[in-house]
Amino acid sequence: MNIKNINTISFQGIEGANSHLACKKLFSKAKVIPCETFEEVFDSVRTNKSNIGLIPVENSVAGRVAEIHNLMHKTPLKIVGEYFMKVELHLLGVKKIKINQIKNVRSHIHALSQCRRFIKKNKIKMIIAADTALAAKEVGDENNPTESAIASKLASEIYNLKILKKNVEDSFQNITRFILLQKKQIKVDSSKGKILTSLIFAVNNVPAALHKALGCFAINNVNMTKLESYVNETFKQAEFYVDIEGDTKDFKVVSALKEIKEYTRFVRILGTYYADRFRK
Repeated sequence: MNIKNINTISFQGIEGANSHLACKKLFSKAKVIPCETFEEVFDSVRTNKSNIGLIPVENSVAGRVAEIHNLMHKTPLKIVGEYFMKVELHLLGVKKIKINQIKNVRSHIHALSQCRRFIKKNKIKMIIAADTALAAKEVGDENNPTESAIASKLASEIYNLKILKKNVEDSFQNITRFILLQKKQIKVDSSKGKILTSLIFAVNNVPAALHKALGCFAINNVNMTKLESYVNETFKQAEFYVDIEGDTKDFKVVSALKEIKEYTRFVRILGTYYADRFRK
């Protein structure tokens, strides 16, 4: 990842969230700016409150973060990078207690669903919280020995909780993909690594339009790594989010994007950036 001079980074959630952890891993010296909503993250970058924003877009277990598609459709920000992070979920509680004392566990609904086997085995009641870090904060504030949270190690350190059991998730292949957003597009060089381009488009409302649009990538030998459909506010017609390999200056990509205009109502480039090393 060739992104420099990052002094401030914004993310959705409170301190201790997995997004906060990702920020620390990427830009350890940058000041973090927690935001209540994803939209606030976008606004923080757009209004120069932060140099860059970090947003989760999909998880290998929970699937995609659907809200992001509509936000990307409206924002002038550009995707300038991606980051894959393994999510590790731990059972947290107040000091000097044991697991058999726990009656309730709280966390984000996705985190709870990713730890069902452990929760069921220990006969703990699930309580849904807005996010994992908030669950940890609530347990720390209440200081109740029967309450617990499923959250990150960072959350345990911030809210002074004990890790009662490490890695309580059902699947150890729990990976979240984040994207990084800035106001300006970065320059990329194919000799320095694999390049991806993200875009959204809507096809014309005629038979086989999607088939023909996707054929533009195939004919020009452009590899597609992701294709997702989503509906806009009207629900009349689906729009599509696509990741492809290559730079918008590559001859093959230029040709594909030129040809696809014949079958689409619009095509919008969201960003061109280096692929994360995780893809190797």
